[in-house]
Amino acid sequence: MHVSTTISEWLERRAALEGRLIGVVPTMGALHRGHAALVERCKRENEVVTVTLFVNPAQFNDPADLQRYPRTMDADLALLAGLGTDEVFAPSAGELYPNGYALRVVNDSFAKEMEGRCRPGFFEAVMTVVLKLLNLIRGGRAYFGEKDYQQWKVLHEMALELFLPTEIRLCPTIRAASGLAESSRNALLSPQGRAQAAVIYRALTQAVSATEARAELEAARLRVDYVEEHWGRRFAAAYLEGIRLIDNVPLENAKCSSAST
Repeated sequence: MHVSTTISEWLERRAALEGRLIGVVPTMGALHRGHAALVERCKRENEVVTVTLFVNPAQFNDPADLQRYPRTMDADLALLAGLGTDEVFAPSAGELYPNGYALRVVNDSFAKEMEGRCRPGFFEAVMTVVLKLLNLIRGGRAYFGEKDYQQWKVLHEMALELFLPTEIRLCPTIRAASGLAESSRNALLSPQGRAQAAVIYRALTQAVSATEARAELEAARLRVDYVEEHWGRRFAAAYLEGIRLIDNVPLENAKCSSAST
């Protein structure tokens, strides 16, 4: 496994890979079983597995949230090596934003819903950094988790609209036995918090409506950003122990398949 930390180093590596089928798993590090599943699928479907590790400062509208985001580079590299990753690209912010954050990608469609509404500028930052990474990696496929379904939808649309050669693939959410979706932010929860956070999945799957699911989360003393239904799925975002958690399920997995937008 080779680790590139500068664009020039990566481009040298990329030139040597020309003609081979490259898959990429873009991440912000703090890797877990969900990321491992993405890497394993990437390995099954491609000749070269590339993982990017970059905590994107532009997508945090709360400086405190950026500061406390877990950074576990040594553990991440050990995990990736064990999974048989071929290439790791782990640039600094200065490498990816040499001229600051003056140019960005904007989506005026469904990027304004849910996460886009609650986190102004979030999807602009995600699209911008992923576009940069995909242009550098130039892989045939990129892999994203279903937990971030809205993000996948936004990136899928971006790839189509901008005629990118990379296919944006969606992979199933990996869950703990409790139903809690694997997330880098789970590491910031106490053991009691991780157990309590399973209420999000239970509310999404067992409530008969989004309104009832929200009420269940609030009864469990979570601070709810939203519970909404779109694209045949039920979504939730809520705070527990000051940590923002998101999840979603297909409506056919919920007790009541109510109308969605």
